[in-house]
Amino acid sequence: QVQLVESGGGLVQAGGSLRLSCAASGRIFSSYAMGWFRQAPGKEREFVAAISWNGGSTYYADSVKGRFTISRDNAKNTVYLQMDSLKPEDTAVYYCAAGTRYSYYRRAEYDYDYWGQGTQVTVSS
Repeated sequence: QVQLVESGGGLVQAGGSLRLSCAASGRIFSSYAMGWFRQAPGKEREFVAAISWNGGSTYYADSVKGRFTISRDNAKNTVYLQMDSLKPEDTAVYYCAAGTRYSYYRRAEYDYDYWGQGTQVTVSS
């Protein structure tokens, strides 16, 4: 079992920055992949970014590439999503997810078996 708790969401103006955090407990955090997804109102949940077990490999959706950075601190059992140059279209509930069956990053929702409760990010224009 893995428990995930996100924090760091909020309201920010376009062009601003936010850093999301996701604290994990349960299974050995440093052994598995982690990812961030988001769901905007009226839309399906979509992939944002993912990171491998040791942080050595990352992958981003085209829509956030160059603006968002995923990282992890295995000593703190935490994964982060640094979001810069935010746009109104980034408004969504952001979820972190654990892919405990994999050590390398994954892009598909079905590869992740534990999910956080989500944190709201709102970007005003």
